[in-house]
Amino acid sequence: MDDWLDKVPAVLQSWYPGMEGGRAIANVLFGDANPSGKLPLTFPKNLSDSPAHSTGNPRNFPGDEEKRVFYDEGVFVGYRWFDEKNIEPLFPFGFGKSYTTFEFGDVHPAKSNLRNSEDTLSIEVGITNTGDLEGAEVVQVYAHDFQSSVDRPPRELVGFEKVHLKRGESKSVPILIKAEDLAFYDITKHDWTVEPGDYKFLIGSSSRDIHLDADFSFG
Repeated sequence: MDDWLDKVPAVLQSWYPGMEGGRAIANVLFGDANPSGKLPLTFPKNLSDSPAHSTGNPRNFPGDEEKRVFYDEGVFVGYRWFDEKNIEPLFPFGFGKSYTTFEFGDVHPAKSNLRNSEDTLSIEVGITNTGDLEGAEVVQVYAHDFQSSVDRPPRELVGFEKVHLKRGESKSVPILIKAEDLAFYDITKHDWTVEPGDYKFLIGSSSRDIHLDADFSFG
C-alpha cells in the first residue's frame, strides 16, 4: 500500500459485506453511519515483516514438497510477533477509525489480587466522547507478565468491551477479566497454567495505542 496510501484521505476495509454491502458502505462514506470496526489482524508494512515470511524459508510459506506449512514463530502469532520483534506495523491489531474522538480517563481495578484460577477481576475504564458526533469505541485490555518462566508475548489481549457514546458523553466501562485469561499451556505439565506473580494491564484502542495501565498480582 506504500505506493498510494499517502495519496488518499482514508481507507475503508469492508471485507465480505454481503448483498447489503453497497448500502452499508454508502452510509459510512456519506456519514449516515459512524464506523467503529476494529482490525482482527495486523497489516504489515512489508511482506517480510510477517512471521510467515520473516525467515525466507519456503517451508514457512508456501510450504514444502509434501504441501505442509511450518509455523516456526511459536507463541508469537499475529500481533504478538510484531510486539516481540519491535516491528512497526502498517495497521496494528485492534486498529480502527471513527468520525468522532475519544478520551480515556482513569482505570480502577475492582480488586488488586487474583488468588486462584477460578477468580475474576472487574476493571472499570473511564472514557469520553470528545468529538462532535455520536460513536462507539472498543476498549481493549492487554496483559503483560513481568516474571514468566516461559516465553510470552509482551502483551496479550485478555478482554474488551464496545461502548456507545453520544457527543460529550462519558461512561465508566466495566470489563471482566478471568484468571484463566492469563494462562499459558505448560508443555511439561500438559495443562493450562497461571503463574503467581506481578502483571500489568495495558488499556487502549489498539495493540499499539495504549492509553492507561494498572498493576495487579496473581496468587
